[in-house]
Amino acid sequence: MDTPLSTIAVVGLGTMGAGIADVLARAGREVIGIDVSDTAAARAVAALEASTARAVARERITEEERQDVLARFRTFSDLQAAAGADLVIEVVPESYEAKQEVFRALDGIVRPDAILATGTNALSVTRLAADSAHPERVLGLHFFTPVQAMKLVEVVSSVLTDPRAVDAVTRLAQDLGKEPVAVGDRAGFIADGLLFGYLNQAAAMYEAKYASREDIDAAMKLGCGLPMGPLALLDLIGVDTARTVLEAMYASSHDRLHAPAPILKQLSEAGLTGRKAGRGFYTYAAPGSDEVVRDALTPLTSAEGGGGREVRSVGVAGSGTMASGIAEVFAKAGYGVVLAARSQEKADAAKARIAKSLERSVSRGRMTAEARDAVLALITPAGTLDAFAEVDLAVEAVAEDLAVKQDLFARLDKICRPGAVLATTTSSLPVVACARATTRPQDVIGMHFFNPAPAMKLVEIVRTVLTGDDVHATVREVTAKIRKHPVDCGDRAGFIVNALLFPYLNNAVKMVQEHYATLDDIDAAMKLGGGYPMGPFELLDVVGLDVSLAIEQVLHREFRDPGLAPAPLLEHLVAAGCLGRKTGRGFREHARR
Repeated sequence: MDTPLSTIAVVGLGTMGAGIADVLARAGREVIGIDVSDTAAARAVAALEASTARAVARERITEEERQDVLARFRTFSDLQAAAGADLVIEVVPESYEAKQEVFRALDGIVRPDAILATGTNALSVTRLAADSAHPERVLGLHFFTPVQAMKLVEVVSSVLTDPRAVDAVTRLAQDLGKEPVAVGDRAGFIADGLLFGYLNQAAAMYEAKYASREDIDAAMKLGCGLPMGPLALLDLIGVDTARTVLEAMYASSHDRLHAPAPILKQLSEAGLTGRKAGRGFYTYAAPGSDEVVRDALTPLTSAEGGGGREVRSVGVAGSGTMASGIAEVFAKAGYGVVLAARSQEKADAAKARIAKSLERSVSRGRMTAEARDAVLALITPAGTLDAFAEVDLAVEAVAEDLAVKQDLFARLDKICRPGAVLATTTSSLPVVACARATTRPQDVIGMHFFNPAPAMKLVEIVRTVLTGDDVHATVREVTAKIRKHPVDCGDRAGFIVNALLFPYLNNAVKMVQEHYATLDDIDAAMKLGGGYPMGPFELLDVVGLDVSLAIEQVLHREFRDPGLAPAPLLEHLVAAGCLGRKTGRGFREHARR
């Protein structure tokens, strides 16, 4: 185990195995590719030939270096080829039976000091090691796809693993230009342990017909900055693979959030496993293609069209960051905006904040001074809601307190003209409760903007059971005119984004609370392994721990799932006044601003 890992066998040459072979050969290792399928082996060789040819074309390597790489990769159909390997990486299908068969065979083939690594992303490394004649040399080495691009490698130890084996594969991962993270043997490890619960909830949300597949995916991309929506990602991973991972996670955790959504079983057993089959949650041009094609569930492109009320002027109630951001968005789109606060001074201060925002755009060359002045001229600050008497759309952006919002809607009901649309920007409270504070609940709808409103493209449009069709059509049309992306959802806690985001954040807190992984390792795993723009603890400190706790409490009350109960560590930090960046301390220390 102390010798350099210069000769490495990769057992299983599917997408993951071929990718691992690619990075190993490029890093100067002798690679023995083993697969019972000659087709898979040929495909892996062709993939390496193609990737190295692209590297030559881009002048990253010479043709001579390319030929050296290709010469270092040899393929075989028999496990006996691994006899001289220093390390064997197994990436056969995700089943105990298949993997145990490989490990038992390897016991009689490889040297006693060779390291055996499983590429599993969910199965117990300990269980696989226990079946080996030398459990101390067995560990997990979990790469992420595409292997060439993804930096994260989870190095998984069991209680039986020799630390020298961990050190050796950790050095190897570093030599490959990867970021190794050491973790214990727990279903899903870090990245998939957090990712697959979120994917499962997205599948369940779609199955419940709460929102369309397109809206769920758009919401998470635009609202959270994720590289892919959850349902498209399930199709990429493979619906059958996701189901297997979740089954393993549920067997370990008994958390209902990990119990595979029935739709995953239905799609798997129908052979609709995602891109590789040509159809999963979406339909693709051909098996293996990434081109989504229209099917019976694809929404019509004319879905925005017609049926709404005319909107020429907009009232925005509130004086905070969200209210001023929303007012800026509407004014930029050419709407006359009345910005009402509790006093004229607060309203003037909110308009001044907009002026600063627009000035930054001018200084960066994104807007002319004339355009800035035109936008500001459309905004009228007011110290009273009475200024909303003639607006066509009133948008409330006051404190996230139901009593405060209900009082405001009762006042808007008396002030606004008949036919005016009344919208709340709440992120977690029931829209229908605001609607019932008026005598015209059919005119009330949710318009959940994301912060900062001028930059974030998403608006969740929340219909209650009382919202009129024309009101819904009006808000969709207006959202398109202000150049935002509307997604439709029903009136339940969290809507789309928060209902999927905050359980994931809560589960990250539980990982730290249980001493499974550190803040830094979890943040690194989700950024490097999942492509997230921020790690969960970075995001929690930005959002505010008090805000996060409040949303998680709302979700727990609404759905009554034990798995949604806020992590005690989060509750303790909030009780201690450690709320994140705004207080200088949350999960991490921050410089006070």
